[in-house]
Parts: sequence; structure tokens; C-alpha cells
Amino acid sequence: MTLGVERLDHYSIRTTDIDTTRQFFVEALGFEDGYRPPFTFPGYWLYCGSHPTVHLIGIEKDQAVGSGAVDHMAFAATDAEKIRTRLVELGLEYRERRVPDLERHQIFVDDPNGITVELIFPYGENPSA
Repeated sequence: MTLGVERLDHYSIRTTDIDTTRQFFVEALGFEDGYRPPFTFPGYWLYCGSHPTVHLIGIEKDQAVGSGAVDHMAFAATDAEKIRTRLVELGLEYRERRVPDLERHQIFVDDPNGITVELIFPYGENPSA
């Protein structure tokens, strides 16, 4: 029972390098800048489709104490070959693996803050596995 919890809504990333982090999500993963309420602190809301999935919060180096560690965030994805090509074009290192016993394939890439982003594909989309 989930007690009314329905789905993941968003991740927030506190970063001292907000522009590079934004560029990673937009250029490497295809997220889009979208509406963000007029908060008094710097940030971006990055949309995956019509939903603001990644919230970026700009902080100063002396504010770099977080509320905990994020191990990774995972996004369902399609077209593994297109994403591989884009990551190579951007000079980003990535890792791949097959999920044992499931028909899934994973590509992992780290954002500029060292947070791992997992992209998970149906296994049949993975021509190089």
C-alpha cells in the first residue's frame, strides 16, 4: 500500500554550477526549460514532456551542504542508439548493463554534480548488447 503516493514527481538538485547542470540535462538528455514560479533564489525547472521533472537550485559554494545524498535518478527511455550517439558527441562517458532476469537495458551517465542518471530501455532496443 502506498498511502496515497502515486508516482515520482520531481528531483531537486542543489548545485554550485547551475548553468553546466542545466546544459547537461538539456543537451545530453533532451529535457526542456519550462515555467518556474518566481522564487527568490536562482533555478530552473526542466521538463520531461509536459512535467517539470528535474528542479535545479543554484547555491553558493558555502551553501553546499545538502539534505542527503542522491544515489541516482532513473528515466524510462527509448532509442538507445540515438542517446549513445549524443553522449559520445558531447564527450560524456557512460556505462551500460543488462538487468538480470528482466527485458531491460540500462545506460548510466553522471551529471556535472556526480549524480548518476539512469536511462532504462526495453532490451530489444539495444542493438549493441
